[in-house]
Amino acid sequence: MENARNKLEELNSGLIAAGNCDSHENSVFSDLIPAIVLSVNDCYDLARRCVKLSYSGKLLMQSDLDVVSAKIELHIKNLAGIYTAGILTQGYAIVVSKPGIGACRDDMKFYVRDLLTRLKIGDMGMKSQALVALNEIVEEEKYVKIVVETGEIIKVLMNFLELAEMKIQEESAKVISVIAGFDSYKSVIVAAGIIAPLIQVLEKGSGLVKERAAGALHKLTENSDNAWSVSAQGGVTALLKICTYSDGGGGKSITSVCGVLRNLAGVEEIKRFMVEEGAVSVFIKLMRSKDEASLISAIEFLQILASGDDSIRQMVLREGGIHSLVRALDPKSPFSTKARETILRAIESLCFFSTSSLNILMGYGFLDVLLFFLRKGEVSLQELALKVAYRLCGTSEETKKAMGDAGFMPEFVRLLDSKSFGIQEMAAEALSNLVLIPRNRRRFVQEDYGVGRILQLLNPEEGKSGNKKFLLSTLISLTSCNSGRRKIANSGYKKNLETLAEAEVMDAKRIVKKLSTNRFRNILNVIWNP
Repeated sequence: MENARNKLEELNSGLIAAGNCDSHENSVFSDLIPAIVLSVNDCYDLARRCVKLSYSGKLLMQSDLDVVSAKIELHIKNLAGIYTAGILTQGYAIVVSKPGIGACRDDMKFYVRDLLTRLKIGDMGMKSQALVALNEIVEEEKYVKIVVETGEIIKVLMNFLELAEMKIQEESAKVISVIAGFDSYKSVIVAAGIIAPLIQVLEKGSGLVKERAAGALHKLTENSDNAWSVSAQGGVTALLKICTYSDGGGGKSITSVCGVLRNLAGVEEIKRFMVEEGAVSVFIKLMRSKDEASLISAIEFLQILASGDDSIRQMVLREGGIHSLVRALDPKSPFSTKARETILRAIESLCFFSTSSLNILMGYGFLDVLLFFLRKGEVSLQELALKVAYRLCGTSEETKKAMGDAGFMPEFVRLLDSKSFGIQEMAAEALSNLVLIPRNRRRFVQEDYGVGRILQLLNPEEGKSGNKKFLLSTLISLTSCNSGRRKIANSGYKKNLETLAEAEVMDAKRIVKKLSTNRFRNILNVIWNP
């Protein structure tokens, strides 16, 4: 009974659509309308007998229902044939009004079936307007449920993805992408076979259609089972091909494609296949793009691909990935702060895994670029630059020497005055690491910027005290050379250190003891060598 009712609603929608069109040959309906009327009367009689329970058995009733359903189906096909032949042309009121707020489910179902009819039997203009109307309603889950339950709509949309008409393709892909965003219906549209047509669009489509198809696949592949389905149907190859032949201006399309690939890379076997297919080379090339969205997408994907895998990181090195990153970070490049932050994070995750990779990074002038953003970057970028510099201070002795030569120590001292305690602490610890190197200690003592400020920050009454543990650690390192001890002893803020020593702060006591011992030796030297 439900099947017959649905077909009657579809036929009714088709007749309404025909009534809203102009026909130069009204005679085409001369045979169709009487036949439809006859079938409708049969439906009425059948319904009346069902209500009065006058049937001798369910089998006979089902047989009569099947017969009348077949007749209605034939009328729908005949009406569709009239549209296909081009006898009807678009007139007015092509799409009926959407039911208002609070409309009952039956009204919403009728509206959806009306749209289905227009999608099936309308000309291109009618199909296009029906798709626009469909896109307006699928933002609401109550309508999505009806659309998905009306399974024919998904099949129609899949067929539309293969049409040459660009507007029809775009609107169809948009509807599918929206539906794919509802977790409850992902499995339904995947079971209907939506993945293969979407991949075909990636292979043969262009522009907005491709972007929307990739957007739909991005949402669907959040489920790893669907990721396998995409890979099995050639999706990985199609996606990599788009990135391979991008002219650097892919923008949103590349972003959507990378979103799918990120999901697929969550499956280890698929990630390995990507690497074998040359994904590393493809995305390093894409990192040279002048389009910021493509650059960011490529960098983020490479990070995911190389995460926890030193062999892939080595591939990034061999393919010139570090050079591409440092070049993109150049202050003269046109990229935004957001892009530069992405690049810095990528350098940290891709280049800090071995001494050789760090040496290559230094060889490309990374320290000068990092120091520039530490000095002049926007606040968020400056903080990230400090975090990277902080990590570098904990690496090799050669790196620490290079950082001292480049001028990082004055910047660390400046950041001891930051409003953020976290930044104070990182700057203090980074500084204490750098002065472990004798050459850096000598440089630090020779300058006027450091020793006095550190001692000043040890004042317990001053609001900003940096981080005493690391500040004292820096001073301990400085006391290992005569010039450092003299600088501390002659400072006007030495009293702060003595106050801490009197308060039984062990590192402060050690420093004061070293200063006292050195003063006693000096006195003895004067006595012994008059």
